[in-house]
Amino acid sequence: MVARLGTAEGQAALASADVAVGQLDPLAATQALRSTGIDADLAAAALTQAGLRRRAGPKFGADAGRLLFTRTGLEQATRAVVADRRAARLATAGVRTIADLGCGIGADALAFARAGLTVRAVEADPVTAAIAASNVEVRGFARTVSVTCGDATAADLADVDAVFCDPARRDTATGRRVFDPSAFSPPWSFLAGLPDRVPATVLKLAPGIDHALIPPGAEAEWVSVDRDVVEATLWHGPLATAPRRATVMNAGGVQSLTGSGTATAPVAGTRRFVYDPDGAVVRAHLVAEFASTVDGVLADARIAYVFADAPTPSPFGTLIEVVAELPYGVKPLRSALRAHDIGVLEIRKRGVAVDPDRLRRDLRLTGTTPATLVLTRFGSRPTALLCRPVTPPE
Repeated sequence: MVARLGTAEGQAALASADVAVGQLDPLAATQALRSTGIDADLAAAALTQAGLRRRAGPKFGADAGRLLFTRTGLEQATRAVVADRRAARLATAGVRTIADLGCGIGADALAFARAGLTVRAVEADPVTAAIAASNVEVRGFARTVSVTCGDATAADLADVDAVFCDPARRDTATGRRVFDPSAFSPPWSFLAGLPDRVPATVLKLAPGIDHALIPPGAEAEWVSVDRDVVEATLWHGPLATAPRRATVMNAGGVQSLTGSGTATAPVAGTRRFVYDPDGAVVRAHLVAEFASTVDGVLADARIAYVFADAPTPSPFGTLIEVVAELPYGVKPLRSALRAHDIGVLEIRKRGVAVDPDRLRRDLRLTGTTPATLVLTRFGSRPTALLCRPVTPPE
């Protein structure tokens, strides 16, 4: 069916499906395509692709309307901005030929090609491999990217400069996420041995990867896009430049914070301002390094909120001002928030077991003023801090 979607008939069906999905419910969309003479199988495939293309927009931008996807492949695919940055870093390091093991639908392979690299992509699933090959062809990179359907663990790595692997992290039978690295595909035993074969190895992993799995000498990087932590990346051999890195990507650009991942921040109680560090900073264990950039301290050594006397703008954390410490508990909070005329409430929490949505309903706010409520713990004492946004200086 992938090949058929690439024909003139298939492209016409995709164009009709793109329109139908945006205007009609699924049943009506199917009937609309069938009424134009498109057979049932092609109509179903085209409508599936049209739906996936809409979901792919945030990851792939304008390319989403040209590529083919699978549901699992789209979910695991790297966002284009992240893939392009990784490819640029590899190109800057002198990599010219790279093996992409478990290439999925080809998101990273396309980024490598855009950066000028020659890519040998391998994918075990025949349908996914066909889709990757189609995407490579559509984007005009067939001369520099080869896609082979095969076992990544058997790939020939003899004459490549670098290896990239994004292991599948879903059970093929149930579709559920897999958290045990030994159950990845390829498994962790294979991944861990890649740097011995090709020193310049890059592994893309889930953000929750255990720090204990990070080998000595490797760089572990956590990447967030608009405060959403999207991946962890292990850079090995000559590609490693720091023990830990947190990279923050947003409309303001790309910023990185590096450090050992083992430093500790001073603990000295609350201050007038509080920072909620970006998730990439927290995952990378770089809260101490972040605190040092804003002359900040912790109120509890185990909680990642950073307090400071003065507001220092930073891309690595959200800054808010502490207005008051409120009594902890639904009833006293409700009374205190009403006294402050709070009606719209953002709730941030660390170190306490609270459901923000349920708490917001239970507070039954009726005021007119927006605010942020920080729920945390100082030692064994749960604490509630009423805060407000900080207006940037002129």
